[in-house]
Amino acid sequence: MNREDADLIEKLEHLRNELEGELHLDSLQKILYATDASAYREMPLAVAIPQNESDITRIIHFATAGKIGIIFRCGGTSLAGQVVGDGIIVDLSRHFTNIIELNVEERWVRVQPGVIRDALNIFLKPFGLFFAPETSTANRAMIGGMVGNNSCGANSIIYGSTREHLLEIRALLSDGSEAVFAELDTEAFLGKCKGDNLESRIYQMTYNLLSDPASRQEIFNEFPKASIQRRNTGYAIDMLLRAKLFGGENDTLNLCNIIAGSEGTLAFVSQIKLNLVPIPSGSKGLLCIHFSSVEEALRANTIAMRFNPSACELMDHYILDCTKDNINQRKNRFFIQGNPGAVLIVEFIRDNHEELVGVADLLKGQLQQQNLGYYFPLILDEDCNKVWELRKAGLGLLSNLPGDDKAVPVIEDTAVAPDDLANYIRDFNEILKRHDLYSVHYAHAGAGELHLRPIINLKTTSGNQLFKTIAADIAELVKKYQGSLSGEHGDGRLRGEFIPYMVGSKNYSLFKMLKDTWDPAHIFNPGKITDTPPMNTMLRYEPGKVQPEVKTVFRFQGQNILQHAEQCNGSGDCRKLQFSGGTMCPSYMATRNEKDSTRGRANVLREFLTNSEKINRFDHKEILEVMDLCLSCKGCKSECPSSVDMAKLKAEFLQQYYDANGSPLRSRLIANFNTISRIASMFPSVYNFLSSTRLKSMAGFAKERTIPKLHHYTLKSWFIKHKKTSRTSDRKVYFFFDEFSNYNDTEIGIKAILLLEQLGFEVMMANHVESGRTWLSKGFVRKAKEIANKNVRLLSEVITAEAPLVGLEPSAILTFRDEYPDLVDEMLIQKSLGLSKNTYLIDEFLAKEAENQNINRELFCKDKRRIMLHGHCQQKAISTLNVSVTCLSLPMNYQVEVIPSGCCGMAGSFGLEKEHFKVSMEIAELVLLPSVRNTSAETIIAASGTSCRHQIKDGSGRNAYHPAEVLYEALINKPSF
Repeated sequence: MNREDADLIEKLEHLRNELEGELHLDSLQKILYATDASAYREMPLAVAIPQNESDITRIIHFATAGKIGIIFRCGGTSLAGQVVGDGIIVDLSRHFTNIIELNVEERWVRVQPGVIRDALNIFLKPFGLFFAPETSTANRAMIGGMVGNNSCGANSIIYGSTREHLLEIRALLSDGSEAVFAELDTEAFLGKCKGDNLESRIYQMTYNLLSDPASRQEIFNEFPKASIQRRNTGYAIDMLLRAKLFGGENDTLNLCNIIAGSEGTLAFVSQIKLNLVPIPSGSKGLLCIHFSSVEEALRANTIAMRFNPSACELMDHYILDCTKDNINQRKNRFFIQGNPGAVLIVEFIRDNHEELVGVADLLKGQLQQQNLGYYFPLILDEDCNKVWELRKAGLGLLSNLPGDDKAVPVIEDTAVAPDDLANYIRDFNEILKRHDLYSVHYAHAGAGELHLRPIINLKTTSGNQLFKTIAADIAELVKKYQGSLSGEHGDGRLRGEFIPYMVGSKNYSLFKMLKDTWDPAHIFNPGKITDTPPMNTMLRYEPGKVQPEVKTVFRFQGQNILQHAEQCNGSGDCRKLQFSGGTMCPSYMATRNEKDSTRGRANVLREFLTNSEKINRFDHKEILEVMDLCLSCKGCKSECPSSVDMAKLKAEFLQQYYDANGSPLRSRLIANFNTISRIASMFPSVYNFLSSTRLKSMAGFAKERTIPKLHHYTLKSWFIKHKKTSRTSDRKVYFFFDEFSNYNDTEIGIKAILLLEQLGFEVMMANHVESGRTWLSKGFVRKAKEIANKNVRLLSEVITAEAPLVGLEPSAILTFRDEYPDLVDEMLIQKSLGLSKNTYLIDEFLAKEAENQNINRELFCKDKRRIMLHGHCQQKAISTLNVSVTCLSLPMNYQVEVIPSGCCGMAGSFGLEKEHFKVSMEIAELVLLPSVRNTSAETIIAASGTSCRHQIKDGSGRNAYHPAEVLYEALINKPSF
């Protein structure tokens, strides 16, 4: 380290001591913030998490003195590299999250930049108002980022972009002074020009630039067509020309217009005043028109726009094909018929249902007259949300392409006039053909914008060059149609290089003058919009670099572990909070730390697997740190659009890390749960006494926790005795005696077996070993592989469709479907897959039998009972919670309500461990425990997971029951045991 570097570090450490918030200089935090949702990667100098505006002011002064860039970041979901840079990343997502003031009568709200768009609208809903612009990332996108990018979304054809809803911005300028930008009439604007401070110089410069008729004419000549609604290229100085002061028709002007879309390059936005609109009333529906091709859909789009839809969105067959393999999106494909080349989603809002159906029929009729479209389902009510979920998942789903060829964000944000769209796409695809490429087509057809992503391998030198060549070719095409190179995603590192060409050199010089006035030292997000470096530099992948060969125990289905981690494109779905529903990512919901998100973990793993110089690339404590709070809940496997399976990645990492560093004693003890329980079951009373006292402390479990007790006999021993007197039947099932049901939840197992028998099934016991779940949870993947091989050999010839395998504990029985096929020896893969098809969670089995009318509901009581159901994470990820609702509804008067909870926070041994106890309880307190406490004593709490029931008992004092228990107790003639 040279003296200059040492001096800088000393100054940074001094700054850290001055801040009330945090300033991180370590490599882990730098890795976490080196990327966003784009193709770019650049290591920052430091990462700041300010607690208040005073911290921001100190950072600005520090940056100015040292000529260091500062990059303001909210959700980090930008697609053009807006929030990557080599300066100080300032993360506003932790503390700048307050809704400051609401005025219902005047319909405005004042917020800090870290407020999440959907969270704001949940707050506003009781007042009948909402903030209209809706990005596909709305459940984690923050208002500050929406201002920086001038975001819009599917409903932009009626609500416009964020710019149209900006009333006022309070900002800290580059000298640390504060300014408020709002609507001004001519007199007030000219008054602002008087003075000698930075704010006055900004107004003076604006007046001087735009008062020149030649400059105004150049703007009119070179900027995108005025009819293009989505226009995000450079600074929006053309918007200011609408004021009478500069020859327009408006009485007022507002510099918020150029702050919107400025990507944090002009000022730090500290407070935002937003216009609100009434929540739409009436009937809403989606006409989801199926076409044989994108070209046909675009011709239909022109016709659809004549009917004044509120949204008009397109998905092509590449997107739709990706949804087939995504667990969470399969259910949202309910309206898809066949294999359409494209689907156009046309949203109508009308006063009543009759008008809605009428306009949909009129559009359908016109399209059919012109032989456009082959299937026209009209989707209504709650089903509309499923369609939009499918559409919003499009971006992340593109990362599912196996291998290194990816749909890359390079020219995915172009916008042209809607009438030009069909011809533009024709020319666009001709350009791609010249390069032997094809593209994914999706997004906002009604607004003239499609997100077009060609498939390119950016890891190669040729791919890197093609990345830039395509960008240049399409920029030329967009200019031909007088379009906007960026419609809503912004310029960032990706498009900034082409701004001089898109708006002309004279207008670009105006941009530079504007930047120099607002930010003379160029500290605010340097290298964006002006003076942008070449767009094919600082990418995530160094072109031509030899890719490492990393051997793993798990298979990763047509890819290696690095490629699986690389499926994370940074879209940040894992940063959604509890109000959005779902499970992913429970630790992030509790801590709000980037390192505790699935994205953060994937980024760190990718970084070291790509760039580590160690023989064992997993041997890094930074990876261990980010994996520490991963609960292996499996939520990411189904909810991440890119299907990143972090639980699988964590298990593999731990195995490889143990190979280099050895394994902790506690981890070995927990993994050996089955063996320890088998030995302890010979002296259950002694074990139960010791486990609640000395053993709990010795194992490093939290003193606040209860420890699951061993039953005084095992389920297997009871079953062997019981089997001698049980009845035979033609309807046979094999019961899986998992390690938890066998030793701890014995009575639940007994009730489940008696329930199955009472419903007419003969329950049998096949020879098998433990599930391997405890070994997987602690990263002993090789041992889990041995167990998987053994179980597949023992069971594959016994278990059939006529005699399936049924289990109680989701984490154990679902291992057969989830991990086993990727673990077993290659010669056993087909047997493992065959076994998995005939293996069921008991809820699934009973729901299937009920659907086939093989269960007599008259066997159950007619009492009215209310059931609150908490879903197990792995069941939600690998199966579905609907089956539990179905089987719990078998008693005719049982009403089942699903608690909208994510993970319970226990996750096997995670919540027992003293260092994880606090986070475990914070997760439980997000939704689950408050819901249980607010439930009447007469209501039955149901949960299929043993850990879930344990957490509910510890956290609320309430007993939760397995669905099988609930049904057993509902039997009219309960067999005794």
